[in-house]
Amino acid sequence: MIEVKNISVKYNDRPILDRVSFELRDGETLALLGPNGAGKTTLIRALNRTTPFGGEIFLNGKRTNNLSRREIAKLIAVVAQENETKFPVTVLEFVLSGRFVHGGAFGWETDADIEIARQALQESDLSEFADRLMNELSGGERQRVVLARALATGASILLLDEPTANLDLAHQAMMFRLVRERCRSCDASAVVITHDLNLAAEFADRVLMLSGGRLFVLGRQEEVLTAEYVRTVFGVNVLLDQNPASGKARVTAIF
Repeated sequence: MIEVKNISVKYNDRPILDRVSFELRDGETLALLGPNGAGKTTLIRALNRTTPFGGEIFLNGKRTNNLSRREIAKLIAVVAQENETKFPVTVLEFVLSGRFVHGGAFGWETDADIEIARQALQESDLSEFADRLMNELSGGERQRVVLARALATGASILLLDEPTANLDLAHQAMMFRLVRERCRSCDASAVVITHDLNLAAEFADRVLMLSGGRLFVLGRQEEVLTAEYVRTVFGVNVLLDQNPASGKARVTAIF
């Protein structure tokens, strides 16, 4: 579990996050919503302790400032927006690199590490890509490989920054399904930044909406995805109804 208490971040004295507090529960998928510049990526970086912040973050009851980078890497895996590799490495090697926190990487991996990596590739619909070079893949294919690497780490917390941006509809659904199933089956947790309100409605247990660097609202999708909240935060009028298949909220912008 992650407990965030009054997190604030400034860049050149400009506030990016302002006293944000919330809990990420075990087994939960939390969608992080907000317009561009709301502070979503900065919050992800603070949770992973890759950007300086004020306030406190507790990971399984321990302050992250007291944990080493290796300890954090064992518990938190990140799927970032930028995933281009600058050197030739195969897909399997890249996914295997996620096992380095357990003692193996690039030639030192165990049979168990290799099996875990291949299982992650299979789950991500990438088995046939194992021997392909990362720099030969499309943006969407690389994004799926980065997810497979995150799954292979065995981390109990996944932080995903717009993971479906380069994916087709089928693989968008697959990625969210994989994340949700990992949370439910392994008691893991995930924070997912997305601009797709309908995907958030379908797959997230709760939704956190940021506006101007502050927590605007946090709750179940039916509590957060209201016409009033969406209009206030995103500046657009929407029509809300129910998805006839799932019963979840369906959001349609009105132009």
